[in-house]
Amino acid sequence: MTIAPESALSSCSFIFWPLLALWIVTACAADPQDRVTLYPQTGPPIHVSVEIADTNEKRALGLMYRRELPESHGMLFLFPRQEPQSFWMKNTPLSLDILFIDSSLTIVGIARNTTPYSEKAIPSDKPAQFVLEVNGGFCQRHGIAVGDRIELPRH
Repeated sequence: MTIAPESALSSCSFIFWPLLALWIVTACAADPQDRVTLYPQTGPPIHVSVEIADTNEKRALGLMYRRELPESHGMLFLFPRQEPQSFWMKNTPLSLDILFIDSSLTIVGIARNTTPYSEKAIPSDKPAQFVLEVNGGFCQRHGIAVGDRIELPRH
């Protein structure tokens, strides 16, 4: 048995419209992009749209395999407690600036212009609970330094 073209079209409409409505409702209800605000000691605040890495799986993957990252975008790593952190650039084709941030939301270390694909450990200078990865050179271009404060997205 075959379905007549008119029946096939109405069958597709039967599935299409509810799916479209569900997509619209989901898109409208979604939270806006998470943002970190950096407060350099000189100059205006800087906003960075971030992806949140808050699970072991997301933290392990990080920005690996990414070939591009818009200038005001990055990844924010959330750890359960403040302790020494260590990162590497394995499978990461982009040079990054890695900002280590303590529980009082102060930048305690910056690894600038990291080497793509390097497996060399990049440790925090001091214990950190949060880490922000942005494009290499970002901190220099925007005047970000150790001691600057940040504001995290609310969850």
